[in-house]
Amino acid sequence: MPRQLKKRSRKAGLPPGSLIHIGEQLIEKTKITVFDYDETYLQEKEIRTTDECRQYKNSPTVTWIHIEGIHETRVLEELGVIFGLHPLTLEDILNTDQRPKMEDFCEYLYVVLKTFYNNGGERKEITSEQISIILGPKFVISFQEKETDMFKPIKERIRTGKGNLRKAGADYLAYSLIDTIVDNYFTILEQAGEKIEFLEESLIKNPSTQTLQAIQSLKRDMIFLRKSVWPLRETISSLERAGCQLIHESTNIFLKDIYDHTIQVIDTIETFRDMLSSVLDIYLSSVSNRMNEIMKVLTIIATIFMPLTFMAGVYGMNFKYLPELEWRWGYFFFWGFVIVIAISMLVYFKRKKWW
Repeated sequence: MPRQLKKRSRKAGLPPGSLIHIGEQLIEKTKITVFDYDETYLQEKEIRTTDECRQYKNSPTVTWIHIEGIHETRVLEELGVIFGLHPLTLEDILNTDQRPKMEDFCEYLYVVLKTFYNNGGERKEITSEQISIILGPKFVISFQEKETDMFKPIKERIRTGKGNLRKAGADYLAYSLIDTIVDNYFTILEQAGEKIEFLEESLIKNPSTQTLQAIQSLKRDMIFLRKSVWPLRETISSLERAGCQLIHESTNIFLKDIYDHTIQVIDTIETFRDMLSSVLDIYLSSVSNRMNEIMKVLTIIATIFMPLTFMAGVYGMNFKYLPELEWRWGYFFFWGFVIVIAISMLVYFKRKKWW
């Protein structure tokens, strides 16, 4: 539950726009990296104070300000003053329990997305991270909860000048960030698909309680992914239909491609949910079949011993005059008759295919 519901009680009773970080602190200190570029020019540096960002607000070049660590509310408040960000935008950035969405503030667009990682622990659950993107006329500001290599390919493309990134505007940079996030979903889903295939093989060979726990864990992951990804379709669609001057017509074509990828991700999640339901049914059927096999063997054994127990009870009675008691070969005849009955019943069960 902690990865799905985050405590909002700290904001209870506070006015809208109150800057309070909701979530865990995933990095010790906030890190701010700036890429300022055009087709022939590139400046990359790490800045220590937000005041250094002021020079990039009206820069003729494209500026990407990437912030890792959002727990320092002072940093966001200062950036909000410099770039004219609405207090509600800053509040949403600090609230890491947001659903994917897009908001148009005329002077800038605000986009919230979720990205996913395998936590690498014993349970290997999927954890999420909120990424906020602000698109302005000539700048993009991205906010990430922790330091990762997710956007490393984009940084390399900016450094090397490969592709259209250095030639295009800020809207194309924002598209590239969103595209990288959506592409990461496929990596997570591929890993989940491999786990489901492994579970199916395990069910056939040897179903166990560990298998059941793995199925339940994957079902929770799929519910978690669906909750976080389903609103993304509406978010991308809103970006396409925004009709905002901040997004050029040439970039809309690429947004349509992201929309297609989003639909594919949602379809894959739904397919995996159905597969996991089927796998759970197979597990329950397999366990039931194993129990039936055990009960069948025990029933056959009990059935064989019923006539033998009857005969032993007859000859175990305390009557003085039993015809076979004085017979010299009575004991051996008794055991021979018992064995014949047992073998005859086994043969009968075998012919009936009950065993």
